[in-house]
Amino acid sequence: MTWSEMQPLLSQACWDTLYMVGWSTLIAVVAGLPLGVLLVLTDRGGLLQNIVANKVLGQLVNIARSMPFIILMVALMSFTRWVTGTTIGRDAAIVPLAIGAIPFFARLVETAVREVDGGLVEAVQAMGGNTWTVVRKVLVPESLPSLIAGTTTTVVALIGYSAMAGTVGAGGLGDIAIRYGYQRFETQLMWITVAILAVVISLIQFAGDFAARALHRRGGRGGPAPRLRLLKAKEPAAADATRPGAAPADAVPGEAAPAEVSKVG
Repeated sequence: MTWSEMQPLLSQACWDTLYMVGWSTLIAVVAGLPLGVLLVLTDRGGLLQNIVANKVLGQLVNIARSMPFIILMVALMSFTRWVTGTTIGRDAAIVPLAIGAIPFFARLVETAVREVDGGLVEAVQAMGGNTWTVVRKVLVPESLPSLIAGTTTTVVALIGYSAMAGTVGAGGLGDIAIRYGYQRFETQLMWITVAILAVVISLIQFAGDFAARALHRRGGRGGPAPRLRLLKAKEPAAADATRPGAAPADAVPGEAAPAEVSKVG
């Protein structure tokens, strides 16, 4: 097979792979992020402690993660047909890809959120912040570098899953490798497909690592902003305490400041 014959096949296969991985990643992040946060909040000592709900969610996530992807595709064929109207093609492949990635990403989110400093959570609660405020202002922003790294890991895993989806007619680079490289003995095309996958994965990993390091150097989204916001209300009192003749914060009303007493004496 000449390059002029391989080029349109590879171009379409690359687009199909990016299409499947992109949509399934979006669905996995949208569904997996709240699921991972909920696993932390409902755990023992969490803001929404509910041991029964936490155990049920944890078991469902573990069962979904333990199922091999090729078996998951077969098991979800009826559901995939109900959602997309077919079990063949790139649109049909998005359903098992997304469902397989949601519990995987949820566990990565859970690990990232657990690393957040508990002191920030307690400070927000002391200032009257509710659970939603804690999640929005502390848990998600402070764990953002780890969340970016987890998303990168999920994308890389989905590229491997999409290659397996090619075995059931989903299209993409995996389909090219199976139909031409394995069934038709087009070894050159198969190795070109492998090289393209390696390059794509390397670029995605590099971009994800770069973004995670950049956010880590800034201390999460917006840098140390959460800490500054928490301390902002205390700054005026601290500034007043440093002025000459100012009474300390714990002084009893009606009593003179220590500096003023010394002057009188």
